[in-house]
Amino acid sequence: MRETAIGIDIGGTFTKFGLTDVEGNVLMEGSIPTYTHKEIKSFLDALSQAINESLDELNEPIEILGVGIGAPNGNYYKGTIEHAPNLHWKGIVPFIDMFKEYFDLPMVLTNDANAAAIGEKVFGGAKDMDDFIVITLGTGLGSGLVTRGKLIYGHDGLAGELGHTNVYPDGRECNCGKRGCLETYASASGIKRTVFKLLATNNVDTPLRTYTYESLTSKKITEMALEGDPIALEAYTYTSDILGLKLADAAAVTSPQAIFLFGGLAKAGDILVEATKKSFNEYLYPGYKGKIEIRLSDLMDRNAAVLGASALVWSEIAHSESIRVPQQARVV
Repeated sequence: MRETAIGIDIGGTFTKFGLTDVEGNVLMEGSIPTYTHKEIKSFLDALSQAINESLDELNEPIEILGVGIGAPNGNYYKGTIEHAPNLHWKGIVPFIDMFKEYFDLPMVLTNDANAAAIGEKVFGGAKDMDDFIVITLGTGLGSGLVTRGKLIYGHDGLAGELGHTNVYPDGRECNCGKRGCLETYASASGIKRTVFKLLATNNVDTPLRTYTYESLTSKKITEMALEGDPIALEAYTYTSDILGLKLADAAAVTSPQAIFLFGGLAKAGDILVEATKKSFNEYLYPGYKGKIEIRLSDLMDRNAAVLGASALVWSEIAHSESIRVPQQARVV
């Protein structure tokens, strides 16, 4: 019987789930919308139903060892989601306590970007690294910081919120209630705000003018940038300059070997990476120059957050204090 783990990635727009084995094979996967569920009970009903329906379609005997969950503002110590700005459920949500009513399994919850970092360590480009950062560029901006092989959780389980470090004190309003947060500039929602600002201050002819704010998506902006649209390219340049600045700040704190970029905006490839590198190196403390790599996640074409969430189960089962690659999970 194959041993497996359920991995769940809760995003502001969609929640993805999957079943993996220790080698990183994804045996089933699916998703449900997150944003349509204003109440947590409705969300949990829909998520459990979708997972059970997918499990029923499996054609082999399995043993599920546990459930790993990546969530915005997920508190590893308490199993709670706390004041997540991009979710409808406000305050402190006792997620694991509630989800155990649906699945009688061991559960571990962490920040969604931390889950992506674990996935990068176990199955991606950080297999041979003990000091690295993963940046997730989704609805918001998440970050998983790993040093000496351990995720940085802080005293309260909520460390690593680079998305809510400040860019401009009087800048864009953030869902967290502050102004000028990094994720209001470097995220799917942030780049859309940038595009509309550029459209208002430029007379450049672009198909982007045919979109309303509600109908334009970051995916379309990325597609237009790859096609050479001047406004989309300028939006990426602006985004990358700010991202590079704040990554230079983060590097000064943890001195990582590499910074991995993951998520929808990262699908722009070199348009994002090269401009971010340029900005990063301009702002970087001289002592770090030439030592830190900025690159795309090796899991761009895979479900990194789901793999990371499920990998968290393997780490917990092994009772390891560090993120390690299980012997049977060496990826060739």
